[in-house]
Amino acid sequence: MNRRLAAAVLALAAAVPAAWAQEWPTRPITMVVPFPAGGSADAVARLIAQRLGEKLGQNVVVDNRAGAAGNLGTDVVARAAPDGHMLAMSTSGPLANNRFLYKNMPFDPLKDLTPVVAVGEIPMAIAVNPGLKVNTLKEFLDQARARPGRVSVAHPGNGTIGHLTIELLKSQAQVQTLNVPYKGDTPAIADAIGGSVDAIVIPVTALIPQFQSGKLKGLALTSRQRFAGLPDLPTAAEQGLQTEATVWFGVVGPRNLPAPVVERLNREINAILATPEARERLAQFGGSAIGGPAQRLAQMMATDSAKWQKVIEQARISIE
Repeated sequence: MNRRLAAAVLALAAAVPAAWAQEWPTRPITMVVPFPAGGSADAVARLIAQRLGEKLGQNVVVDNRAGAAGNLGTDVVARAAPDGHMLAMSTSGPLANNRFLYKNMPFDPLKDLTPVVAVGEIPMAIAVNPGLKVNTLKEFLDQARARPGRVSVAHPGNGTIGHLTIELLKSQAQVQTLNVPYKGDTPAIADAIGGSVDAIVIPVTALIPQFQSGKLKGLALTSRQRFAGLPDLPTAAEQGLQTEATVWFGVVGPRNLPAPVVERLNREINAILATPEARERLAQFGGSAIGGPAQRLAQMMATDSAKWQKVIEQARISIE
């Protein structure tokens, strides 16, 4: 009798998640984008939200909650009920490196969020003013070694991925550069074009028009593979330096998001990412699709956390 009762309990326990997953979603889903409208994460989120809504039979509404380098909006989701109706399209900042930059980080991404799927990534690009007579990453680093602390490199702000990439590059190549922080991509690009700074490190998205016009010269991408939109621009790895740094983004939910919901979301979003429409949307921003199981995003979060923690601590970077 006890065995029969135990078997019945186990059968009921197995049936509950399946039934719950069939009922979900019961109302519109909110996908928080922790950045202003118009950026790469927002544009990709809106495409995924539209197509995901069609697959799930419920509206998926994008909600822009900008602030604190993505921490504010991601925290909204970390604090939400784990019922599958509140998600975030967040980036590598809130999901990996921000917790080592901010003294009052409101959540721990590795403990307070459920990874769902890695969506895409955009590599950083290392570029120089054409007036700096270098054509390769090696030649640039040779100049930096010959003039320690005098070759200037712009980045879009303290603690940004551009800043972290410069510090990673300096550490790996054993060179010293003069880092010049700006408030965003636009002023940094303007001064790089004008020659006020020798070089710039920012996401390739903002540099594609400058490369095409010849206003700036690309030296390297910090991705594993070349970007199809700039087929002649080699990676740092191709030039002998394992400097890998990308802005990546993925869908996450609150801690303890039910496994059936994670599996359904992962399956549907992977199908969306496999479409030409999604890949073209990512390519517009210099990005490429990632996809794969939820564990892939979990691994990216853990690996990048460890990598950038070391860089941040070594360079003594902090944000109040």
